[in-house]
Amino acid sequence: MSSDHNPHWHRNLLVCLFGSFSTLVGMTLMLPFLPLYVEELGVKDHAAIVQWSGIAYGATFLTAGIVAPLWGHLGDRYGRKPMLIRASFGMAICISLIGFSTNVWQLLALRLLTGIAGGYSSGATILVAVQTPKNRSAWALGVLSSGIMAGNLIGPLIGGSLPPLIGIRATFWLSGGLIFIAFLATTFLVKEGPRPAGAAKNRPKGGWSHIPRRDVVLTMLFTGMLLMFANMSIEPIITVYVSTLVADPARVTFVAGLAMSAAALGSILSASRLGRLADRIGHAYVIVLALCVAAVLLIPQAFVTAGWQLVGLRFLMGLALGGLLPCIAAVVRHNVPDHFVGSIMGYSVSSQYVGQVTGPLLGGYVGGHYGMPAVFLGTSVLLLAGALGTWRVAGAAGRKTAAAAKVE
Repeated sequence: MSSDHNPHWHRNLLVCLFGSFSTLVGMTLMLPFLPLYVEELGVKDHAAIVQWSGIAYGATFLTAGIVAPLWGHLGDRYGRKPMLIRASFGMAICISLIGFSTNVWQLLALRLLTGIAGGYSSGATILVAVQTPKNRSAWALGVLSSGIMAGNLIGPLIGGSLPPLIGIRATFWLSGGLIFIAFLATTFLVKEGPRPAGAAKNRPKGGWSHIPRRDVVLTMLFTGMLLMFANMSIEPIITVYVSTLVADPARVTFVAGLAMSAAALGSILSASRLGRLADRIGHAYVIVLALCVAAVLLIPQAFVTAGWQLVGLRFLMGLALGGLLPCIAAVVRHNVPDHFVGSIMGYSVSSQYVGQVTGPLLGGYVGGHYGMPAVFLGTSVLLLAGALGTWRVAGAAGRKTAAAAKVE
């Protein structure tokens, strides 16, 4: 069924919004108490606790990035709704079982399985991109992106407040129950539309060769990676950087938390609005403008003299970057055939995970060897280069499309 004639896309968007939010909460809520849980599972040495905490937390995102193209390919072949059902049910089981772990190896194995079973938010992005009318796609993807970012933001807040009230294990069980509700809502409320008999067997052959503007799609994959790199390159140094700006040591972690959350909050507020703007003026224009504004805002972050200045600039940067992921998804959707869009969106998710992994590594290295201002300035240069590349490729393609439409 054509996305432009799907009468259920509004309801599907709401269900996918809730499902993406709940699954991201489940993936991130353990960050504040993970070292405590690792210690509870029998690891006593301080260095070992830190090491195991990092391994266990990153394990989910590692396997999620590896299998994302596979789930996208299967979604193209057998339907996107089955992938959402699989992901929500699998994550509900895995996250609940984490609450029953008796040693750190079980915790690690279940975190790996959570990443393999997951992929709800990427599957939801594909479903919304395919079934939403093209002239509303960036807005709808912006709404969905707000839910995804809200899950990333609220997950650690829940993880910091619930364990003292109900215990660490019960926090996992409650999160698993929330995701199970998303599984039920997805199963009974999402309407994907009928698939023709033998659709999986008779789907068109070919992949990249059937994409007319492969350069545009590859540019979007790179831009998604660059966005996550820019977001994450600052994370390892924020607390240390704030300690040079705040006189009271007791307030350092509080201000650092505000700085980390400010960018996410700004993105949540702007995603749907920038998506609506992109639907009107063109996605490439919004991507380039957002990258340029964020690059400019990174420069004064290298020279701030107070914590509140950093928090304010991070918030403004979040406002600028909020529309990028939905716009990237919309450009991919418009340039990829329906039978291959899931696979490409899977590669897009994987490229973003590459940015999430390399950003903190390179940011920490540059900050440690060349000074913390160098991280902000270097990231600014990368964003400007990304804006230039996007304009040269995707912007040119958009101008050609608009000119062709006028001729017709």
